[in-house]
Amino acid sequence: MTSNELSFPRQFARTQRFTLGAPRAFTVSPDGNRVLYLRSSSGTDRTNQLWVLDLERGAQERVAADPQALLGGADEQLSAQERARRERSREGSAGIVGYAVDAAVELAAFALSGRLFTAELRAGSTREIRVPGSAIDPRPSPDGRLVAYVTGGALRVVGADGEGDKALAEPEDAHVSYGLAEFVAAEEMQRSRGYWWAPDSQSLLVARADDSAVQRWWIADPAHPDREPAQVGYPAAGTPNAEVRLFLYRLDGSRTEVVWDRGRYPYLAAVHWSDDGAPLLLTQARDQRSQRYLGVSTETGATRTVHVDEDPVWLDLFPGVPAWAPAGGLVRIADEGGARVLAVGDRLLTGPELHVRAVLDISVDDILVSASAGETAAVPETGEIHVYRVNELGVERVSADPGVHSAVRSGGVTVLVSAGTEVPGATVRVLRDGKEVATVASYAEKPGLTPRVTFAEGGARKIPCAVLLPTGHRESDGKLPVLLDPYGGPHGQRVLAAHNPHLTSQWFADQGFAVIVADGRGTPGRSPAWEKAVKDNFPLTLDDQVDALHSLAEQGFPLDLARVAIRGWSYGGYLAALAVLRRPDVFHAGVAGAPVTDWRLYDTHYTERYLGDPQEQPEVYAASGLVTDDGLSAPENPARPLMIIHGLADDNVVAAHTLRLSSALLAAGRPHEVLPLSGVTHMTPQEQVAENLLLLQVDFIKRSLAPGADGESH
Repeated sequence: MTSNELSFPRQFARTQRFTLGAPRAFTVSPDGNRVLYLRSSSGTDRTNQLWVLDLERGAQERVAADPQALLGGADEQLSAQERARRERSREGSAGIVGYAVDAAVELAAFALSGRLFTAELRAGSTREIRVPGSAIDPRPSPDGRLVAYVTGGALRVVGADGEGDKALAEPEDAHVSYGLAEFVAAEEMQRSRGYWWAPDSQSLLVARADDSAVQRWWIADPAHPDREPAQVGYPAAGTPNAEVRLFLYRLDGSRTEVVWDRGRYPYLAAVHWSDDGAPLLLTQARDQRSQRYLGVSTETGATRTVHVDEDPVWLDLFPGVPAWAPAGGLVRIADEGGARVLAVGDRLLTGPELHVRAVLDISVDDILVSASAGETAAVPETGEIHVYRVNELGVERVSADPGVHSAVRSGGVTVLVSAGTEVPGATVRVLRDGKEVATVASYAEKPGLTPRVTFAEGGARKIPCAVLLPTGHRESDGKLPVLLDPYGGPHGQRVLAAHNPHLTSQWFADQGFAVIVADGRGTPGRSPAWEKAVKDNFPLTLDDQVDALHSLAEQGFPLDLARVAIRGWSYGGYLAALAVLRRPDVFHAGVAGAPVTDWRLYDTHYTERYLGDPQEQPEVYAASGLVTDDGLSAPENPARPLMIIHGLADDNVVAAHTLRLSSALLAAGRPHEVLPLSGVTHMTPQEQVAENLLLLQVDFIKRSLAPGADGESH
């Protein structure tokens, strides 16, 4: 049986959501002659190779590094630290999953199976550098002479020729690591690294993380009682975080500590070091309502305040900032005047017409940003994300077609990645001075179905919605049972003007449902006020799902409101369980995957941003949690069918969430089903597991919405 003959659930699982074979992780050389990227050889091959597109030689593609050849066909062996890093970044592929380059983009470094390799990008050669231990996150110095890497919690440096390996920073005990991001930085702050080379290649800024104060949890595999449980340090809401300090290390091993008010600003959220200014830190208060941008003296380690942000609700973190502009101004993204804007120094370069999401590149002439339409935009662009050039003269859109776009730029060359609703996957165009000079092919599989998406707005708040009906559905077919398929929480936009994000929803629709995806308050991409409306009130996100459902029915969509189910994973799983427990008048069945059920068990940086400190606001946690929900025992709330799914190896939303909810439901006399997944993490990357999860969910929903299934006739 070929991939094209497989069922959609099996194809979806085998292709890792149709991401395998698609090029990603682009880097453009400053001379504009080379584009680097990762891509596997087919839509079912998990092993990424490192590729070079040579624009000097007629846009020729060539493989710069092939894991199969470098490992001699051997299977990868990953350390526990590397597996944890990949879980934090939701990395499910294999081979070369990340790389770093020197300033000229002539030398690339990467780790394979814990071994350190470099690739000479002009010469087309690769070599292994023998190092002690299992190498993590190797990064060349800007001049390409050295490579730094982490092993065993120590930061080491070795010559690019393989000579002179030595430790710069070694951990004092088992709780300390140098050069790695601590749990909450990697999971929640988008900071996946823990060291930064100086532009002159003579020193490094190195983060030291000490998690001795972090509480210890044990994650066991009940299917293998002979194995020891894994011990993890998990900073749950209201408990101690890892202590993070920062040191400037010189190549001779001497060090200077970087000093700031860590008591008031314990979070090291971002570090930027370029030729355009002193090293720049973004430090954040634990309540995330105050943050400081600090310039660092490389002589003394002292810091000076460059800028201070304050917000009565919370402050978000954004990719690409803070940074220095070539002229020396601080580049940041800020919430000003009810809009999310781009600021350079004291100047705001955008207004309420754009909702800026990330800084992609900074040049002498302009700044490249990712943004969606702001609330004052003349034309609504539901689900669209575009790339813009911004400078003091104005704003220019780079991406033309409707859809979701991103970009990487350097040396006059831009790699524009574009996805739309009509074509599967994404197209990759290489532009020089705005004109296309090449494309990068995708080897991703073509899905066996095409989403039939109708975008709409729900309710008075104009909630962005996507509605999917069965393929070939006609108006005369009448009303359909409804399945809400949201994420619905912070950082999780699901209503996107692209093809692939709606594939699973269309498959569910083709099983006989009208599927609704709604991005209510709290989801990104609209306005700061929209996102921050969920402060101290996660159940508000359920209100918007209900409003969207009822509004779409009033607009004439064929929705049978007597048969409504909801499914979701992670925050979406929380929302699904919340729906059937608190609004059984609306929802008749739910599937909750890896749900957060007690927010006191989720991590500090995420949870405290939205709900505060559980010791100071226990009533907020009680109101937002499921385990403490008084509705569990309320006789006026009829029990609805609920399936709870959880990976027992999940170290992000630990299985205790599901087990505590199940116990509370049992104590309240509420029937439910629990599906434990042995050896499965938060990602569920295993092919058979991912396939069967879809099949089991649709079977459960069909059974639960059948007439009389919940004790009522429909």
